[in-house]
Amino acid sequence: MKILILNGPNLNLLGRREPLIYGNLTFDQFFESLKKKYADVELHYFQSNVEGEIINKLHEVGFGFDGIILNAGAYTHTSIAIGDAIKGIETPVIEVHISNVYAREEFRHVSYIAPNAKGIIAGFGLQSYELALESFI
Repeated sequence: MKILILNGPNLNLLGRREPLIYGNLTFDQFFESLKKKYADVELHYFQSNVEGEIINKLHEVGFGFDGIILNAGAYTHTSIAIGDAIKGIETPVIEVHISNVYAREEFRHVSYIAPNAKGIIAGFGLQSYELALESFI
């Protein structure tokens, strides 16, 4: 089974950015623990702050992977193009968020990804990614 975890803008700052919301662990540290725990799954990771690079990665893996776990960060609420890219691929996508976006600012309550996603997991910290991974297994 091949799964891509795809992170969007500012998620490269995990471990340093707003630790009360996002925690103290870097994503690389968390990803290493996932790879150990799910050694039988071929896990891939990509992060970009650039919308077009996220779309390109979706196109690249969207016909050959078994699943994509996507935290598009703020692009969730602004990018029709990422939503369209998900609609155009075959690989199922699960939208994840570390924080509970519905307990935050009003603009975070809108997702352009959700209508094309298999499901949404939000508010469980980094465990949101693991829950998404479990749903593919």
